[in-house]
Amino acid sequence: MPELSSLEPLIELAKKRGIIFQSSEIYGGAGGIYDWGPLGVEIKNNLKRFFWKRFVHQRDDILGIDSDILMSRAVWQASGHESNFVDLMVECKKCHQRFKIDELENDRCPACKNEVTAPKQFNLMFKTFFGPIEDAGHQTFLRPETAQGMFVNFKNVLDTMRVKIPFGLAQIGKAFRNEITPKNFIFRSREFEQGEIEYFIKPNKVEGDKWFKYWVAEWKKFFIDLGLSEANLRLRPHKKEELSHYSKATTDIEYKFPFGWAELAGVANRTDFDLNRHSQVSGKDLQYFDDATGKKYFPWVIEPTLGIDRMILALLCEGFQDYPEGRSGKGEKEIVLKLKPVLAPYKIAVLPLVKKEKLTHLAKKIYLDLKKNLGNIFYDETASVGRRYRRQDEIGTPYCVTVDFDSLEDHKVTIRNLESMKQERIEIEKILSFIRKKVRW
Repeated sequence: MPELSSLEPLIELAKKRGIIFQSSEIYGGAGGIYDWGPLGVEIKNNLKRFFWKRFVHQRDDILGIDSDILMSRAVWQASGHESNFVDLMVECKKCHQRFKIDELENDRCPACKNEVTAPKQFNLMFKTFFGPIEDAGHQTFLRPETAQGMFVNFKNVLDTMRVKIPFGLAQIGKAFRNEITPKNFIFRSREFEQGEIEYFIKPNKVEGDKWFKYWVAEWKKFFIDLGLSEANLRLRPHKKEELSHYSKATTDIEYKFPFGWAELAGVANRTDFDLNRHSQVSGKDLQYFDDATGKKYFPWVIEPTLGIDRMILALLCEGFQDYPEGRSGKGEKEIVLKLKPVLAPYKIAVLPLVKKEKLTHLAKKIYLDLKKNLGNIFYDETASVGRRYRRQDEIGTPYCVTVDFDSLEDHKVTIRNLESMKQERIEIEKILSFIRKKVRW
């Protein structure tokens, strides 16, 4: 199977097919920020729906929440982000480019090989202000993670939802990090979305080890079910010296990107750090009362987290296939994007064989009838049917329905499968049930 050796062909396809655009491109671009095009936003929303269905709607022990991006500065002081969420930065004395210290090559500038300055601490949070006065009393930050919104709402959830330990809170939302060197397309960007779960458990090592192992396995299985191959995934436990200030244990799930192995997602044992700290600083009791024992305690927290944008990059890398001589080996160059049907921006495309009124009339009727039930599907009557197939192959449309002259007589259409390229003839009235069954609508 053809493999993606660099991100460049994928970046080109993403722009060409309306998946991902460089932000503010007409003004030269904004570094490390990207916009999701018409097809990209469909893939992204499909992934978020799949996440929510899997971890909220199909479970009894996890509830959803949606906290705001802006919070009191006290949240970030209590959580340790204001003092600890830093990178060490150096600047080249000659070309004046800035780098994280772990990007240096033999303590020299990676760009021009000259001397660099002594390292300085750089806080990764974007600073902003409440209201018109820009002083310390009105300062806050754009959140660098979604987790704190779940911790500061812990008591609200306890008071309103009658939950019992163990239980979790799930959230999908924007996060912001003022990266020194954003790179590798949407892998490391300054604005991105996270999908996170804070899973609250009894505060002891036995429970901590049990649920930590459970969520590492569950997280990895989730990625495989989405279409990532197990051969391209590996687990990397953090060494003691690289643990975050809140973490007792962390394991990264890494993916083999074209630029090498890199973090896709992670699972952390945050113990009771966050709830304890917010309780101390706010003066509010954030302990859980255990009816069975009559005692109160701060639960430990196991945190599975993933970058939605990174996940999509991994899925695009996994599914991108370049055939220089076509899939037959004897034709024109073809690019195929293989996605799980549940993630594909269009589940089906309706194509009249040729642009003739009788065919287009029937094809449009089929398209409109299907669109009422399936939502985002596609209709195309421009160019040869072979070229139209290839356009759909490039964006991962799993099925194409072709309406031909026989359709006018036998009321059947040909359905082509992206994965196998096999074609089968079915009755028009059975298309909807066929597609729903195949894509698990």
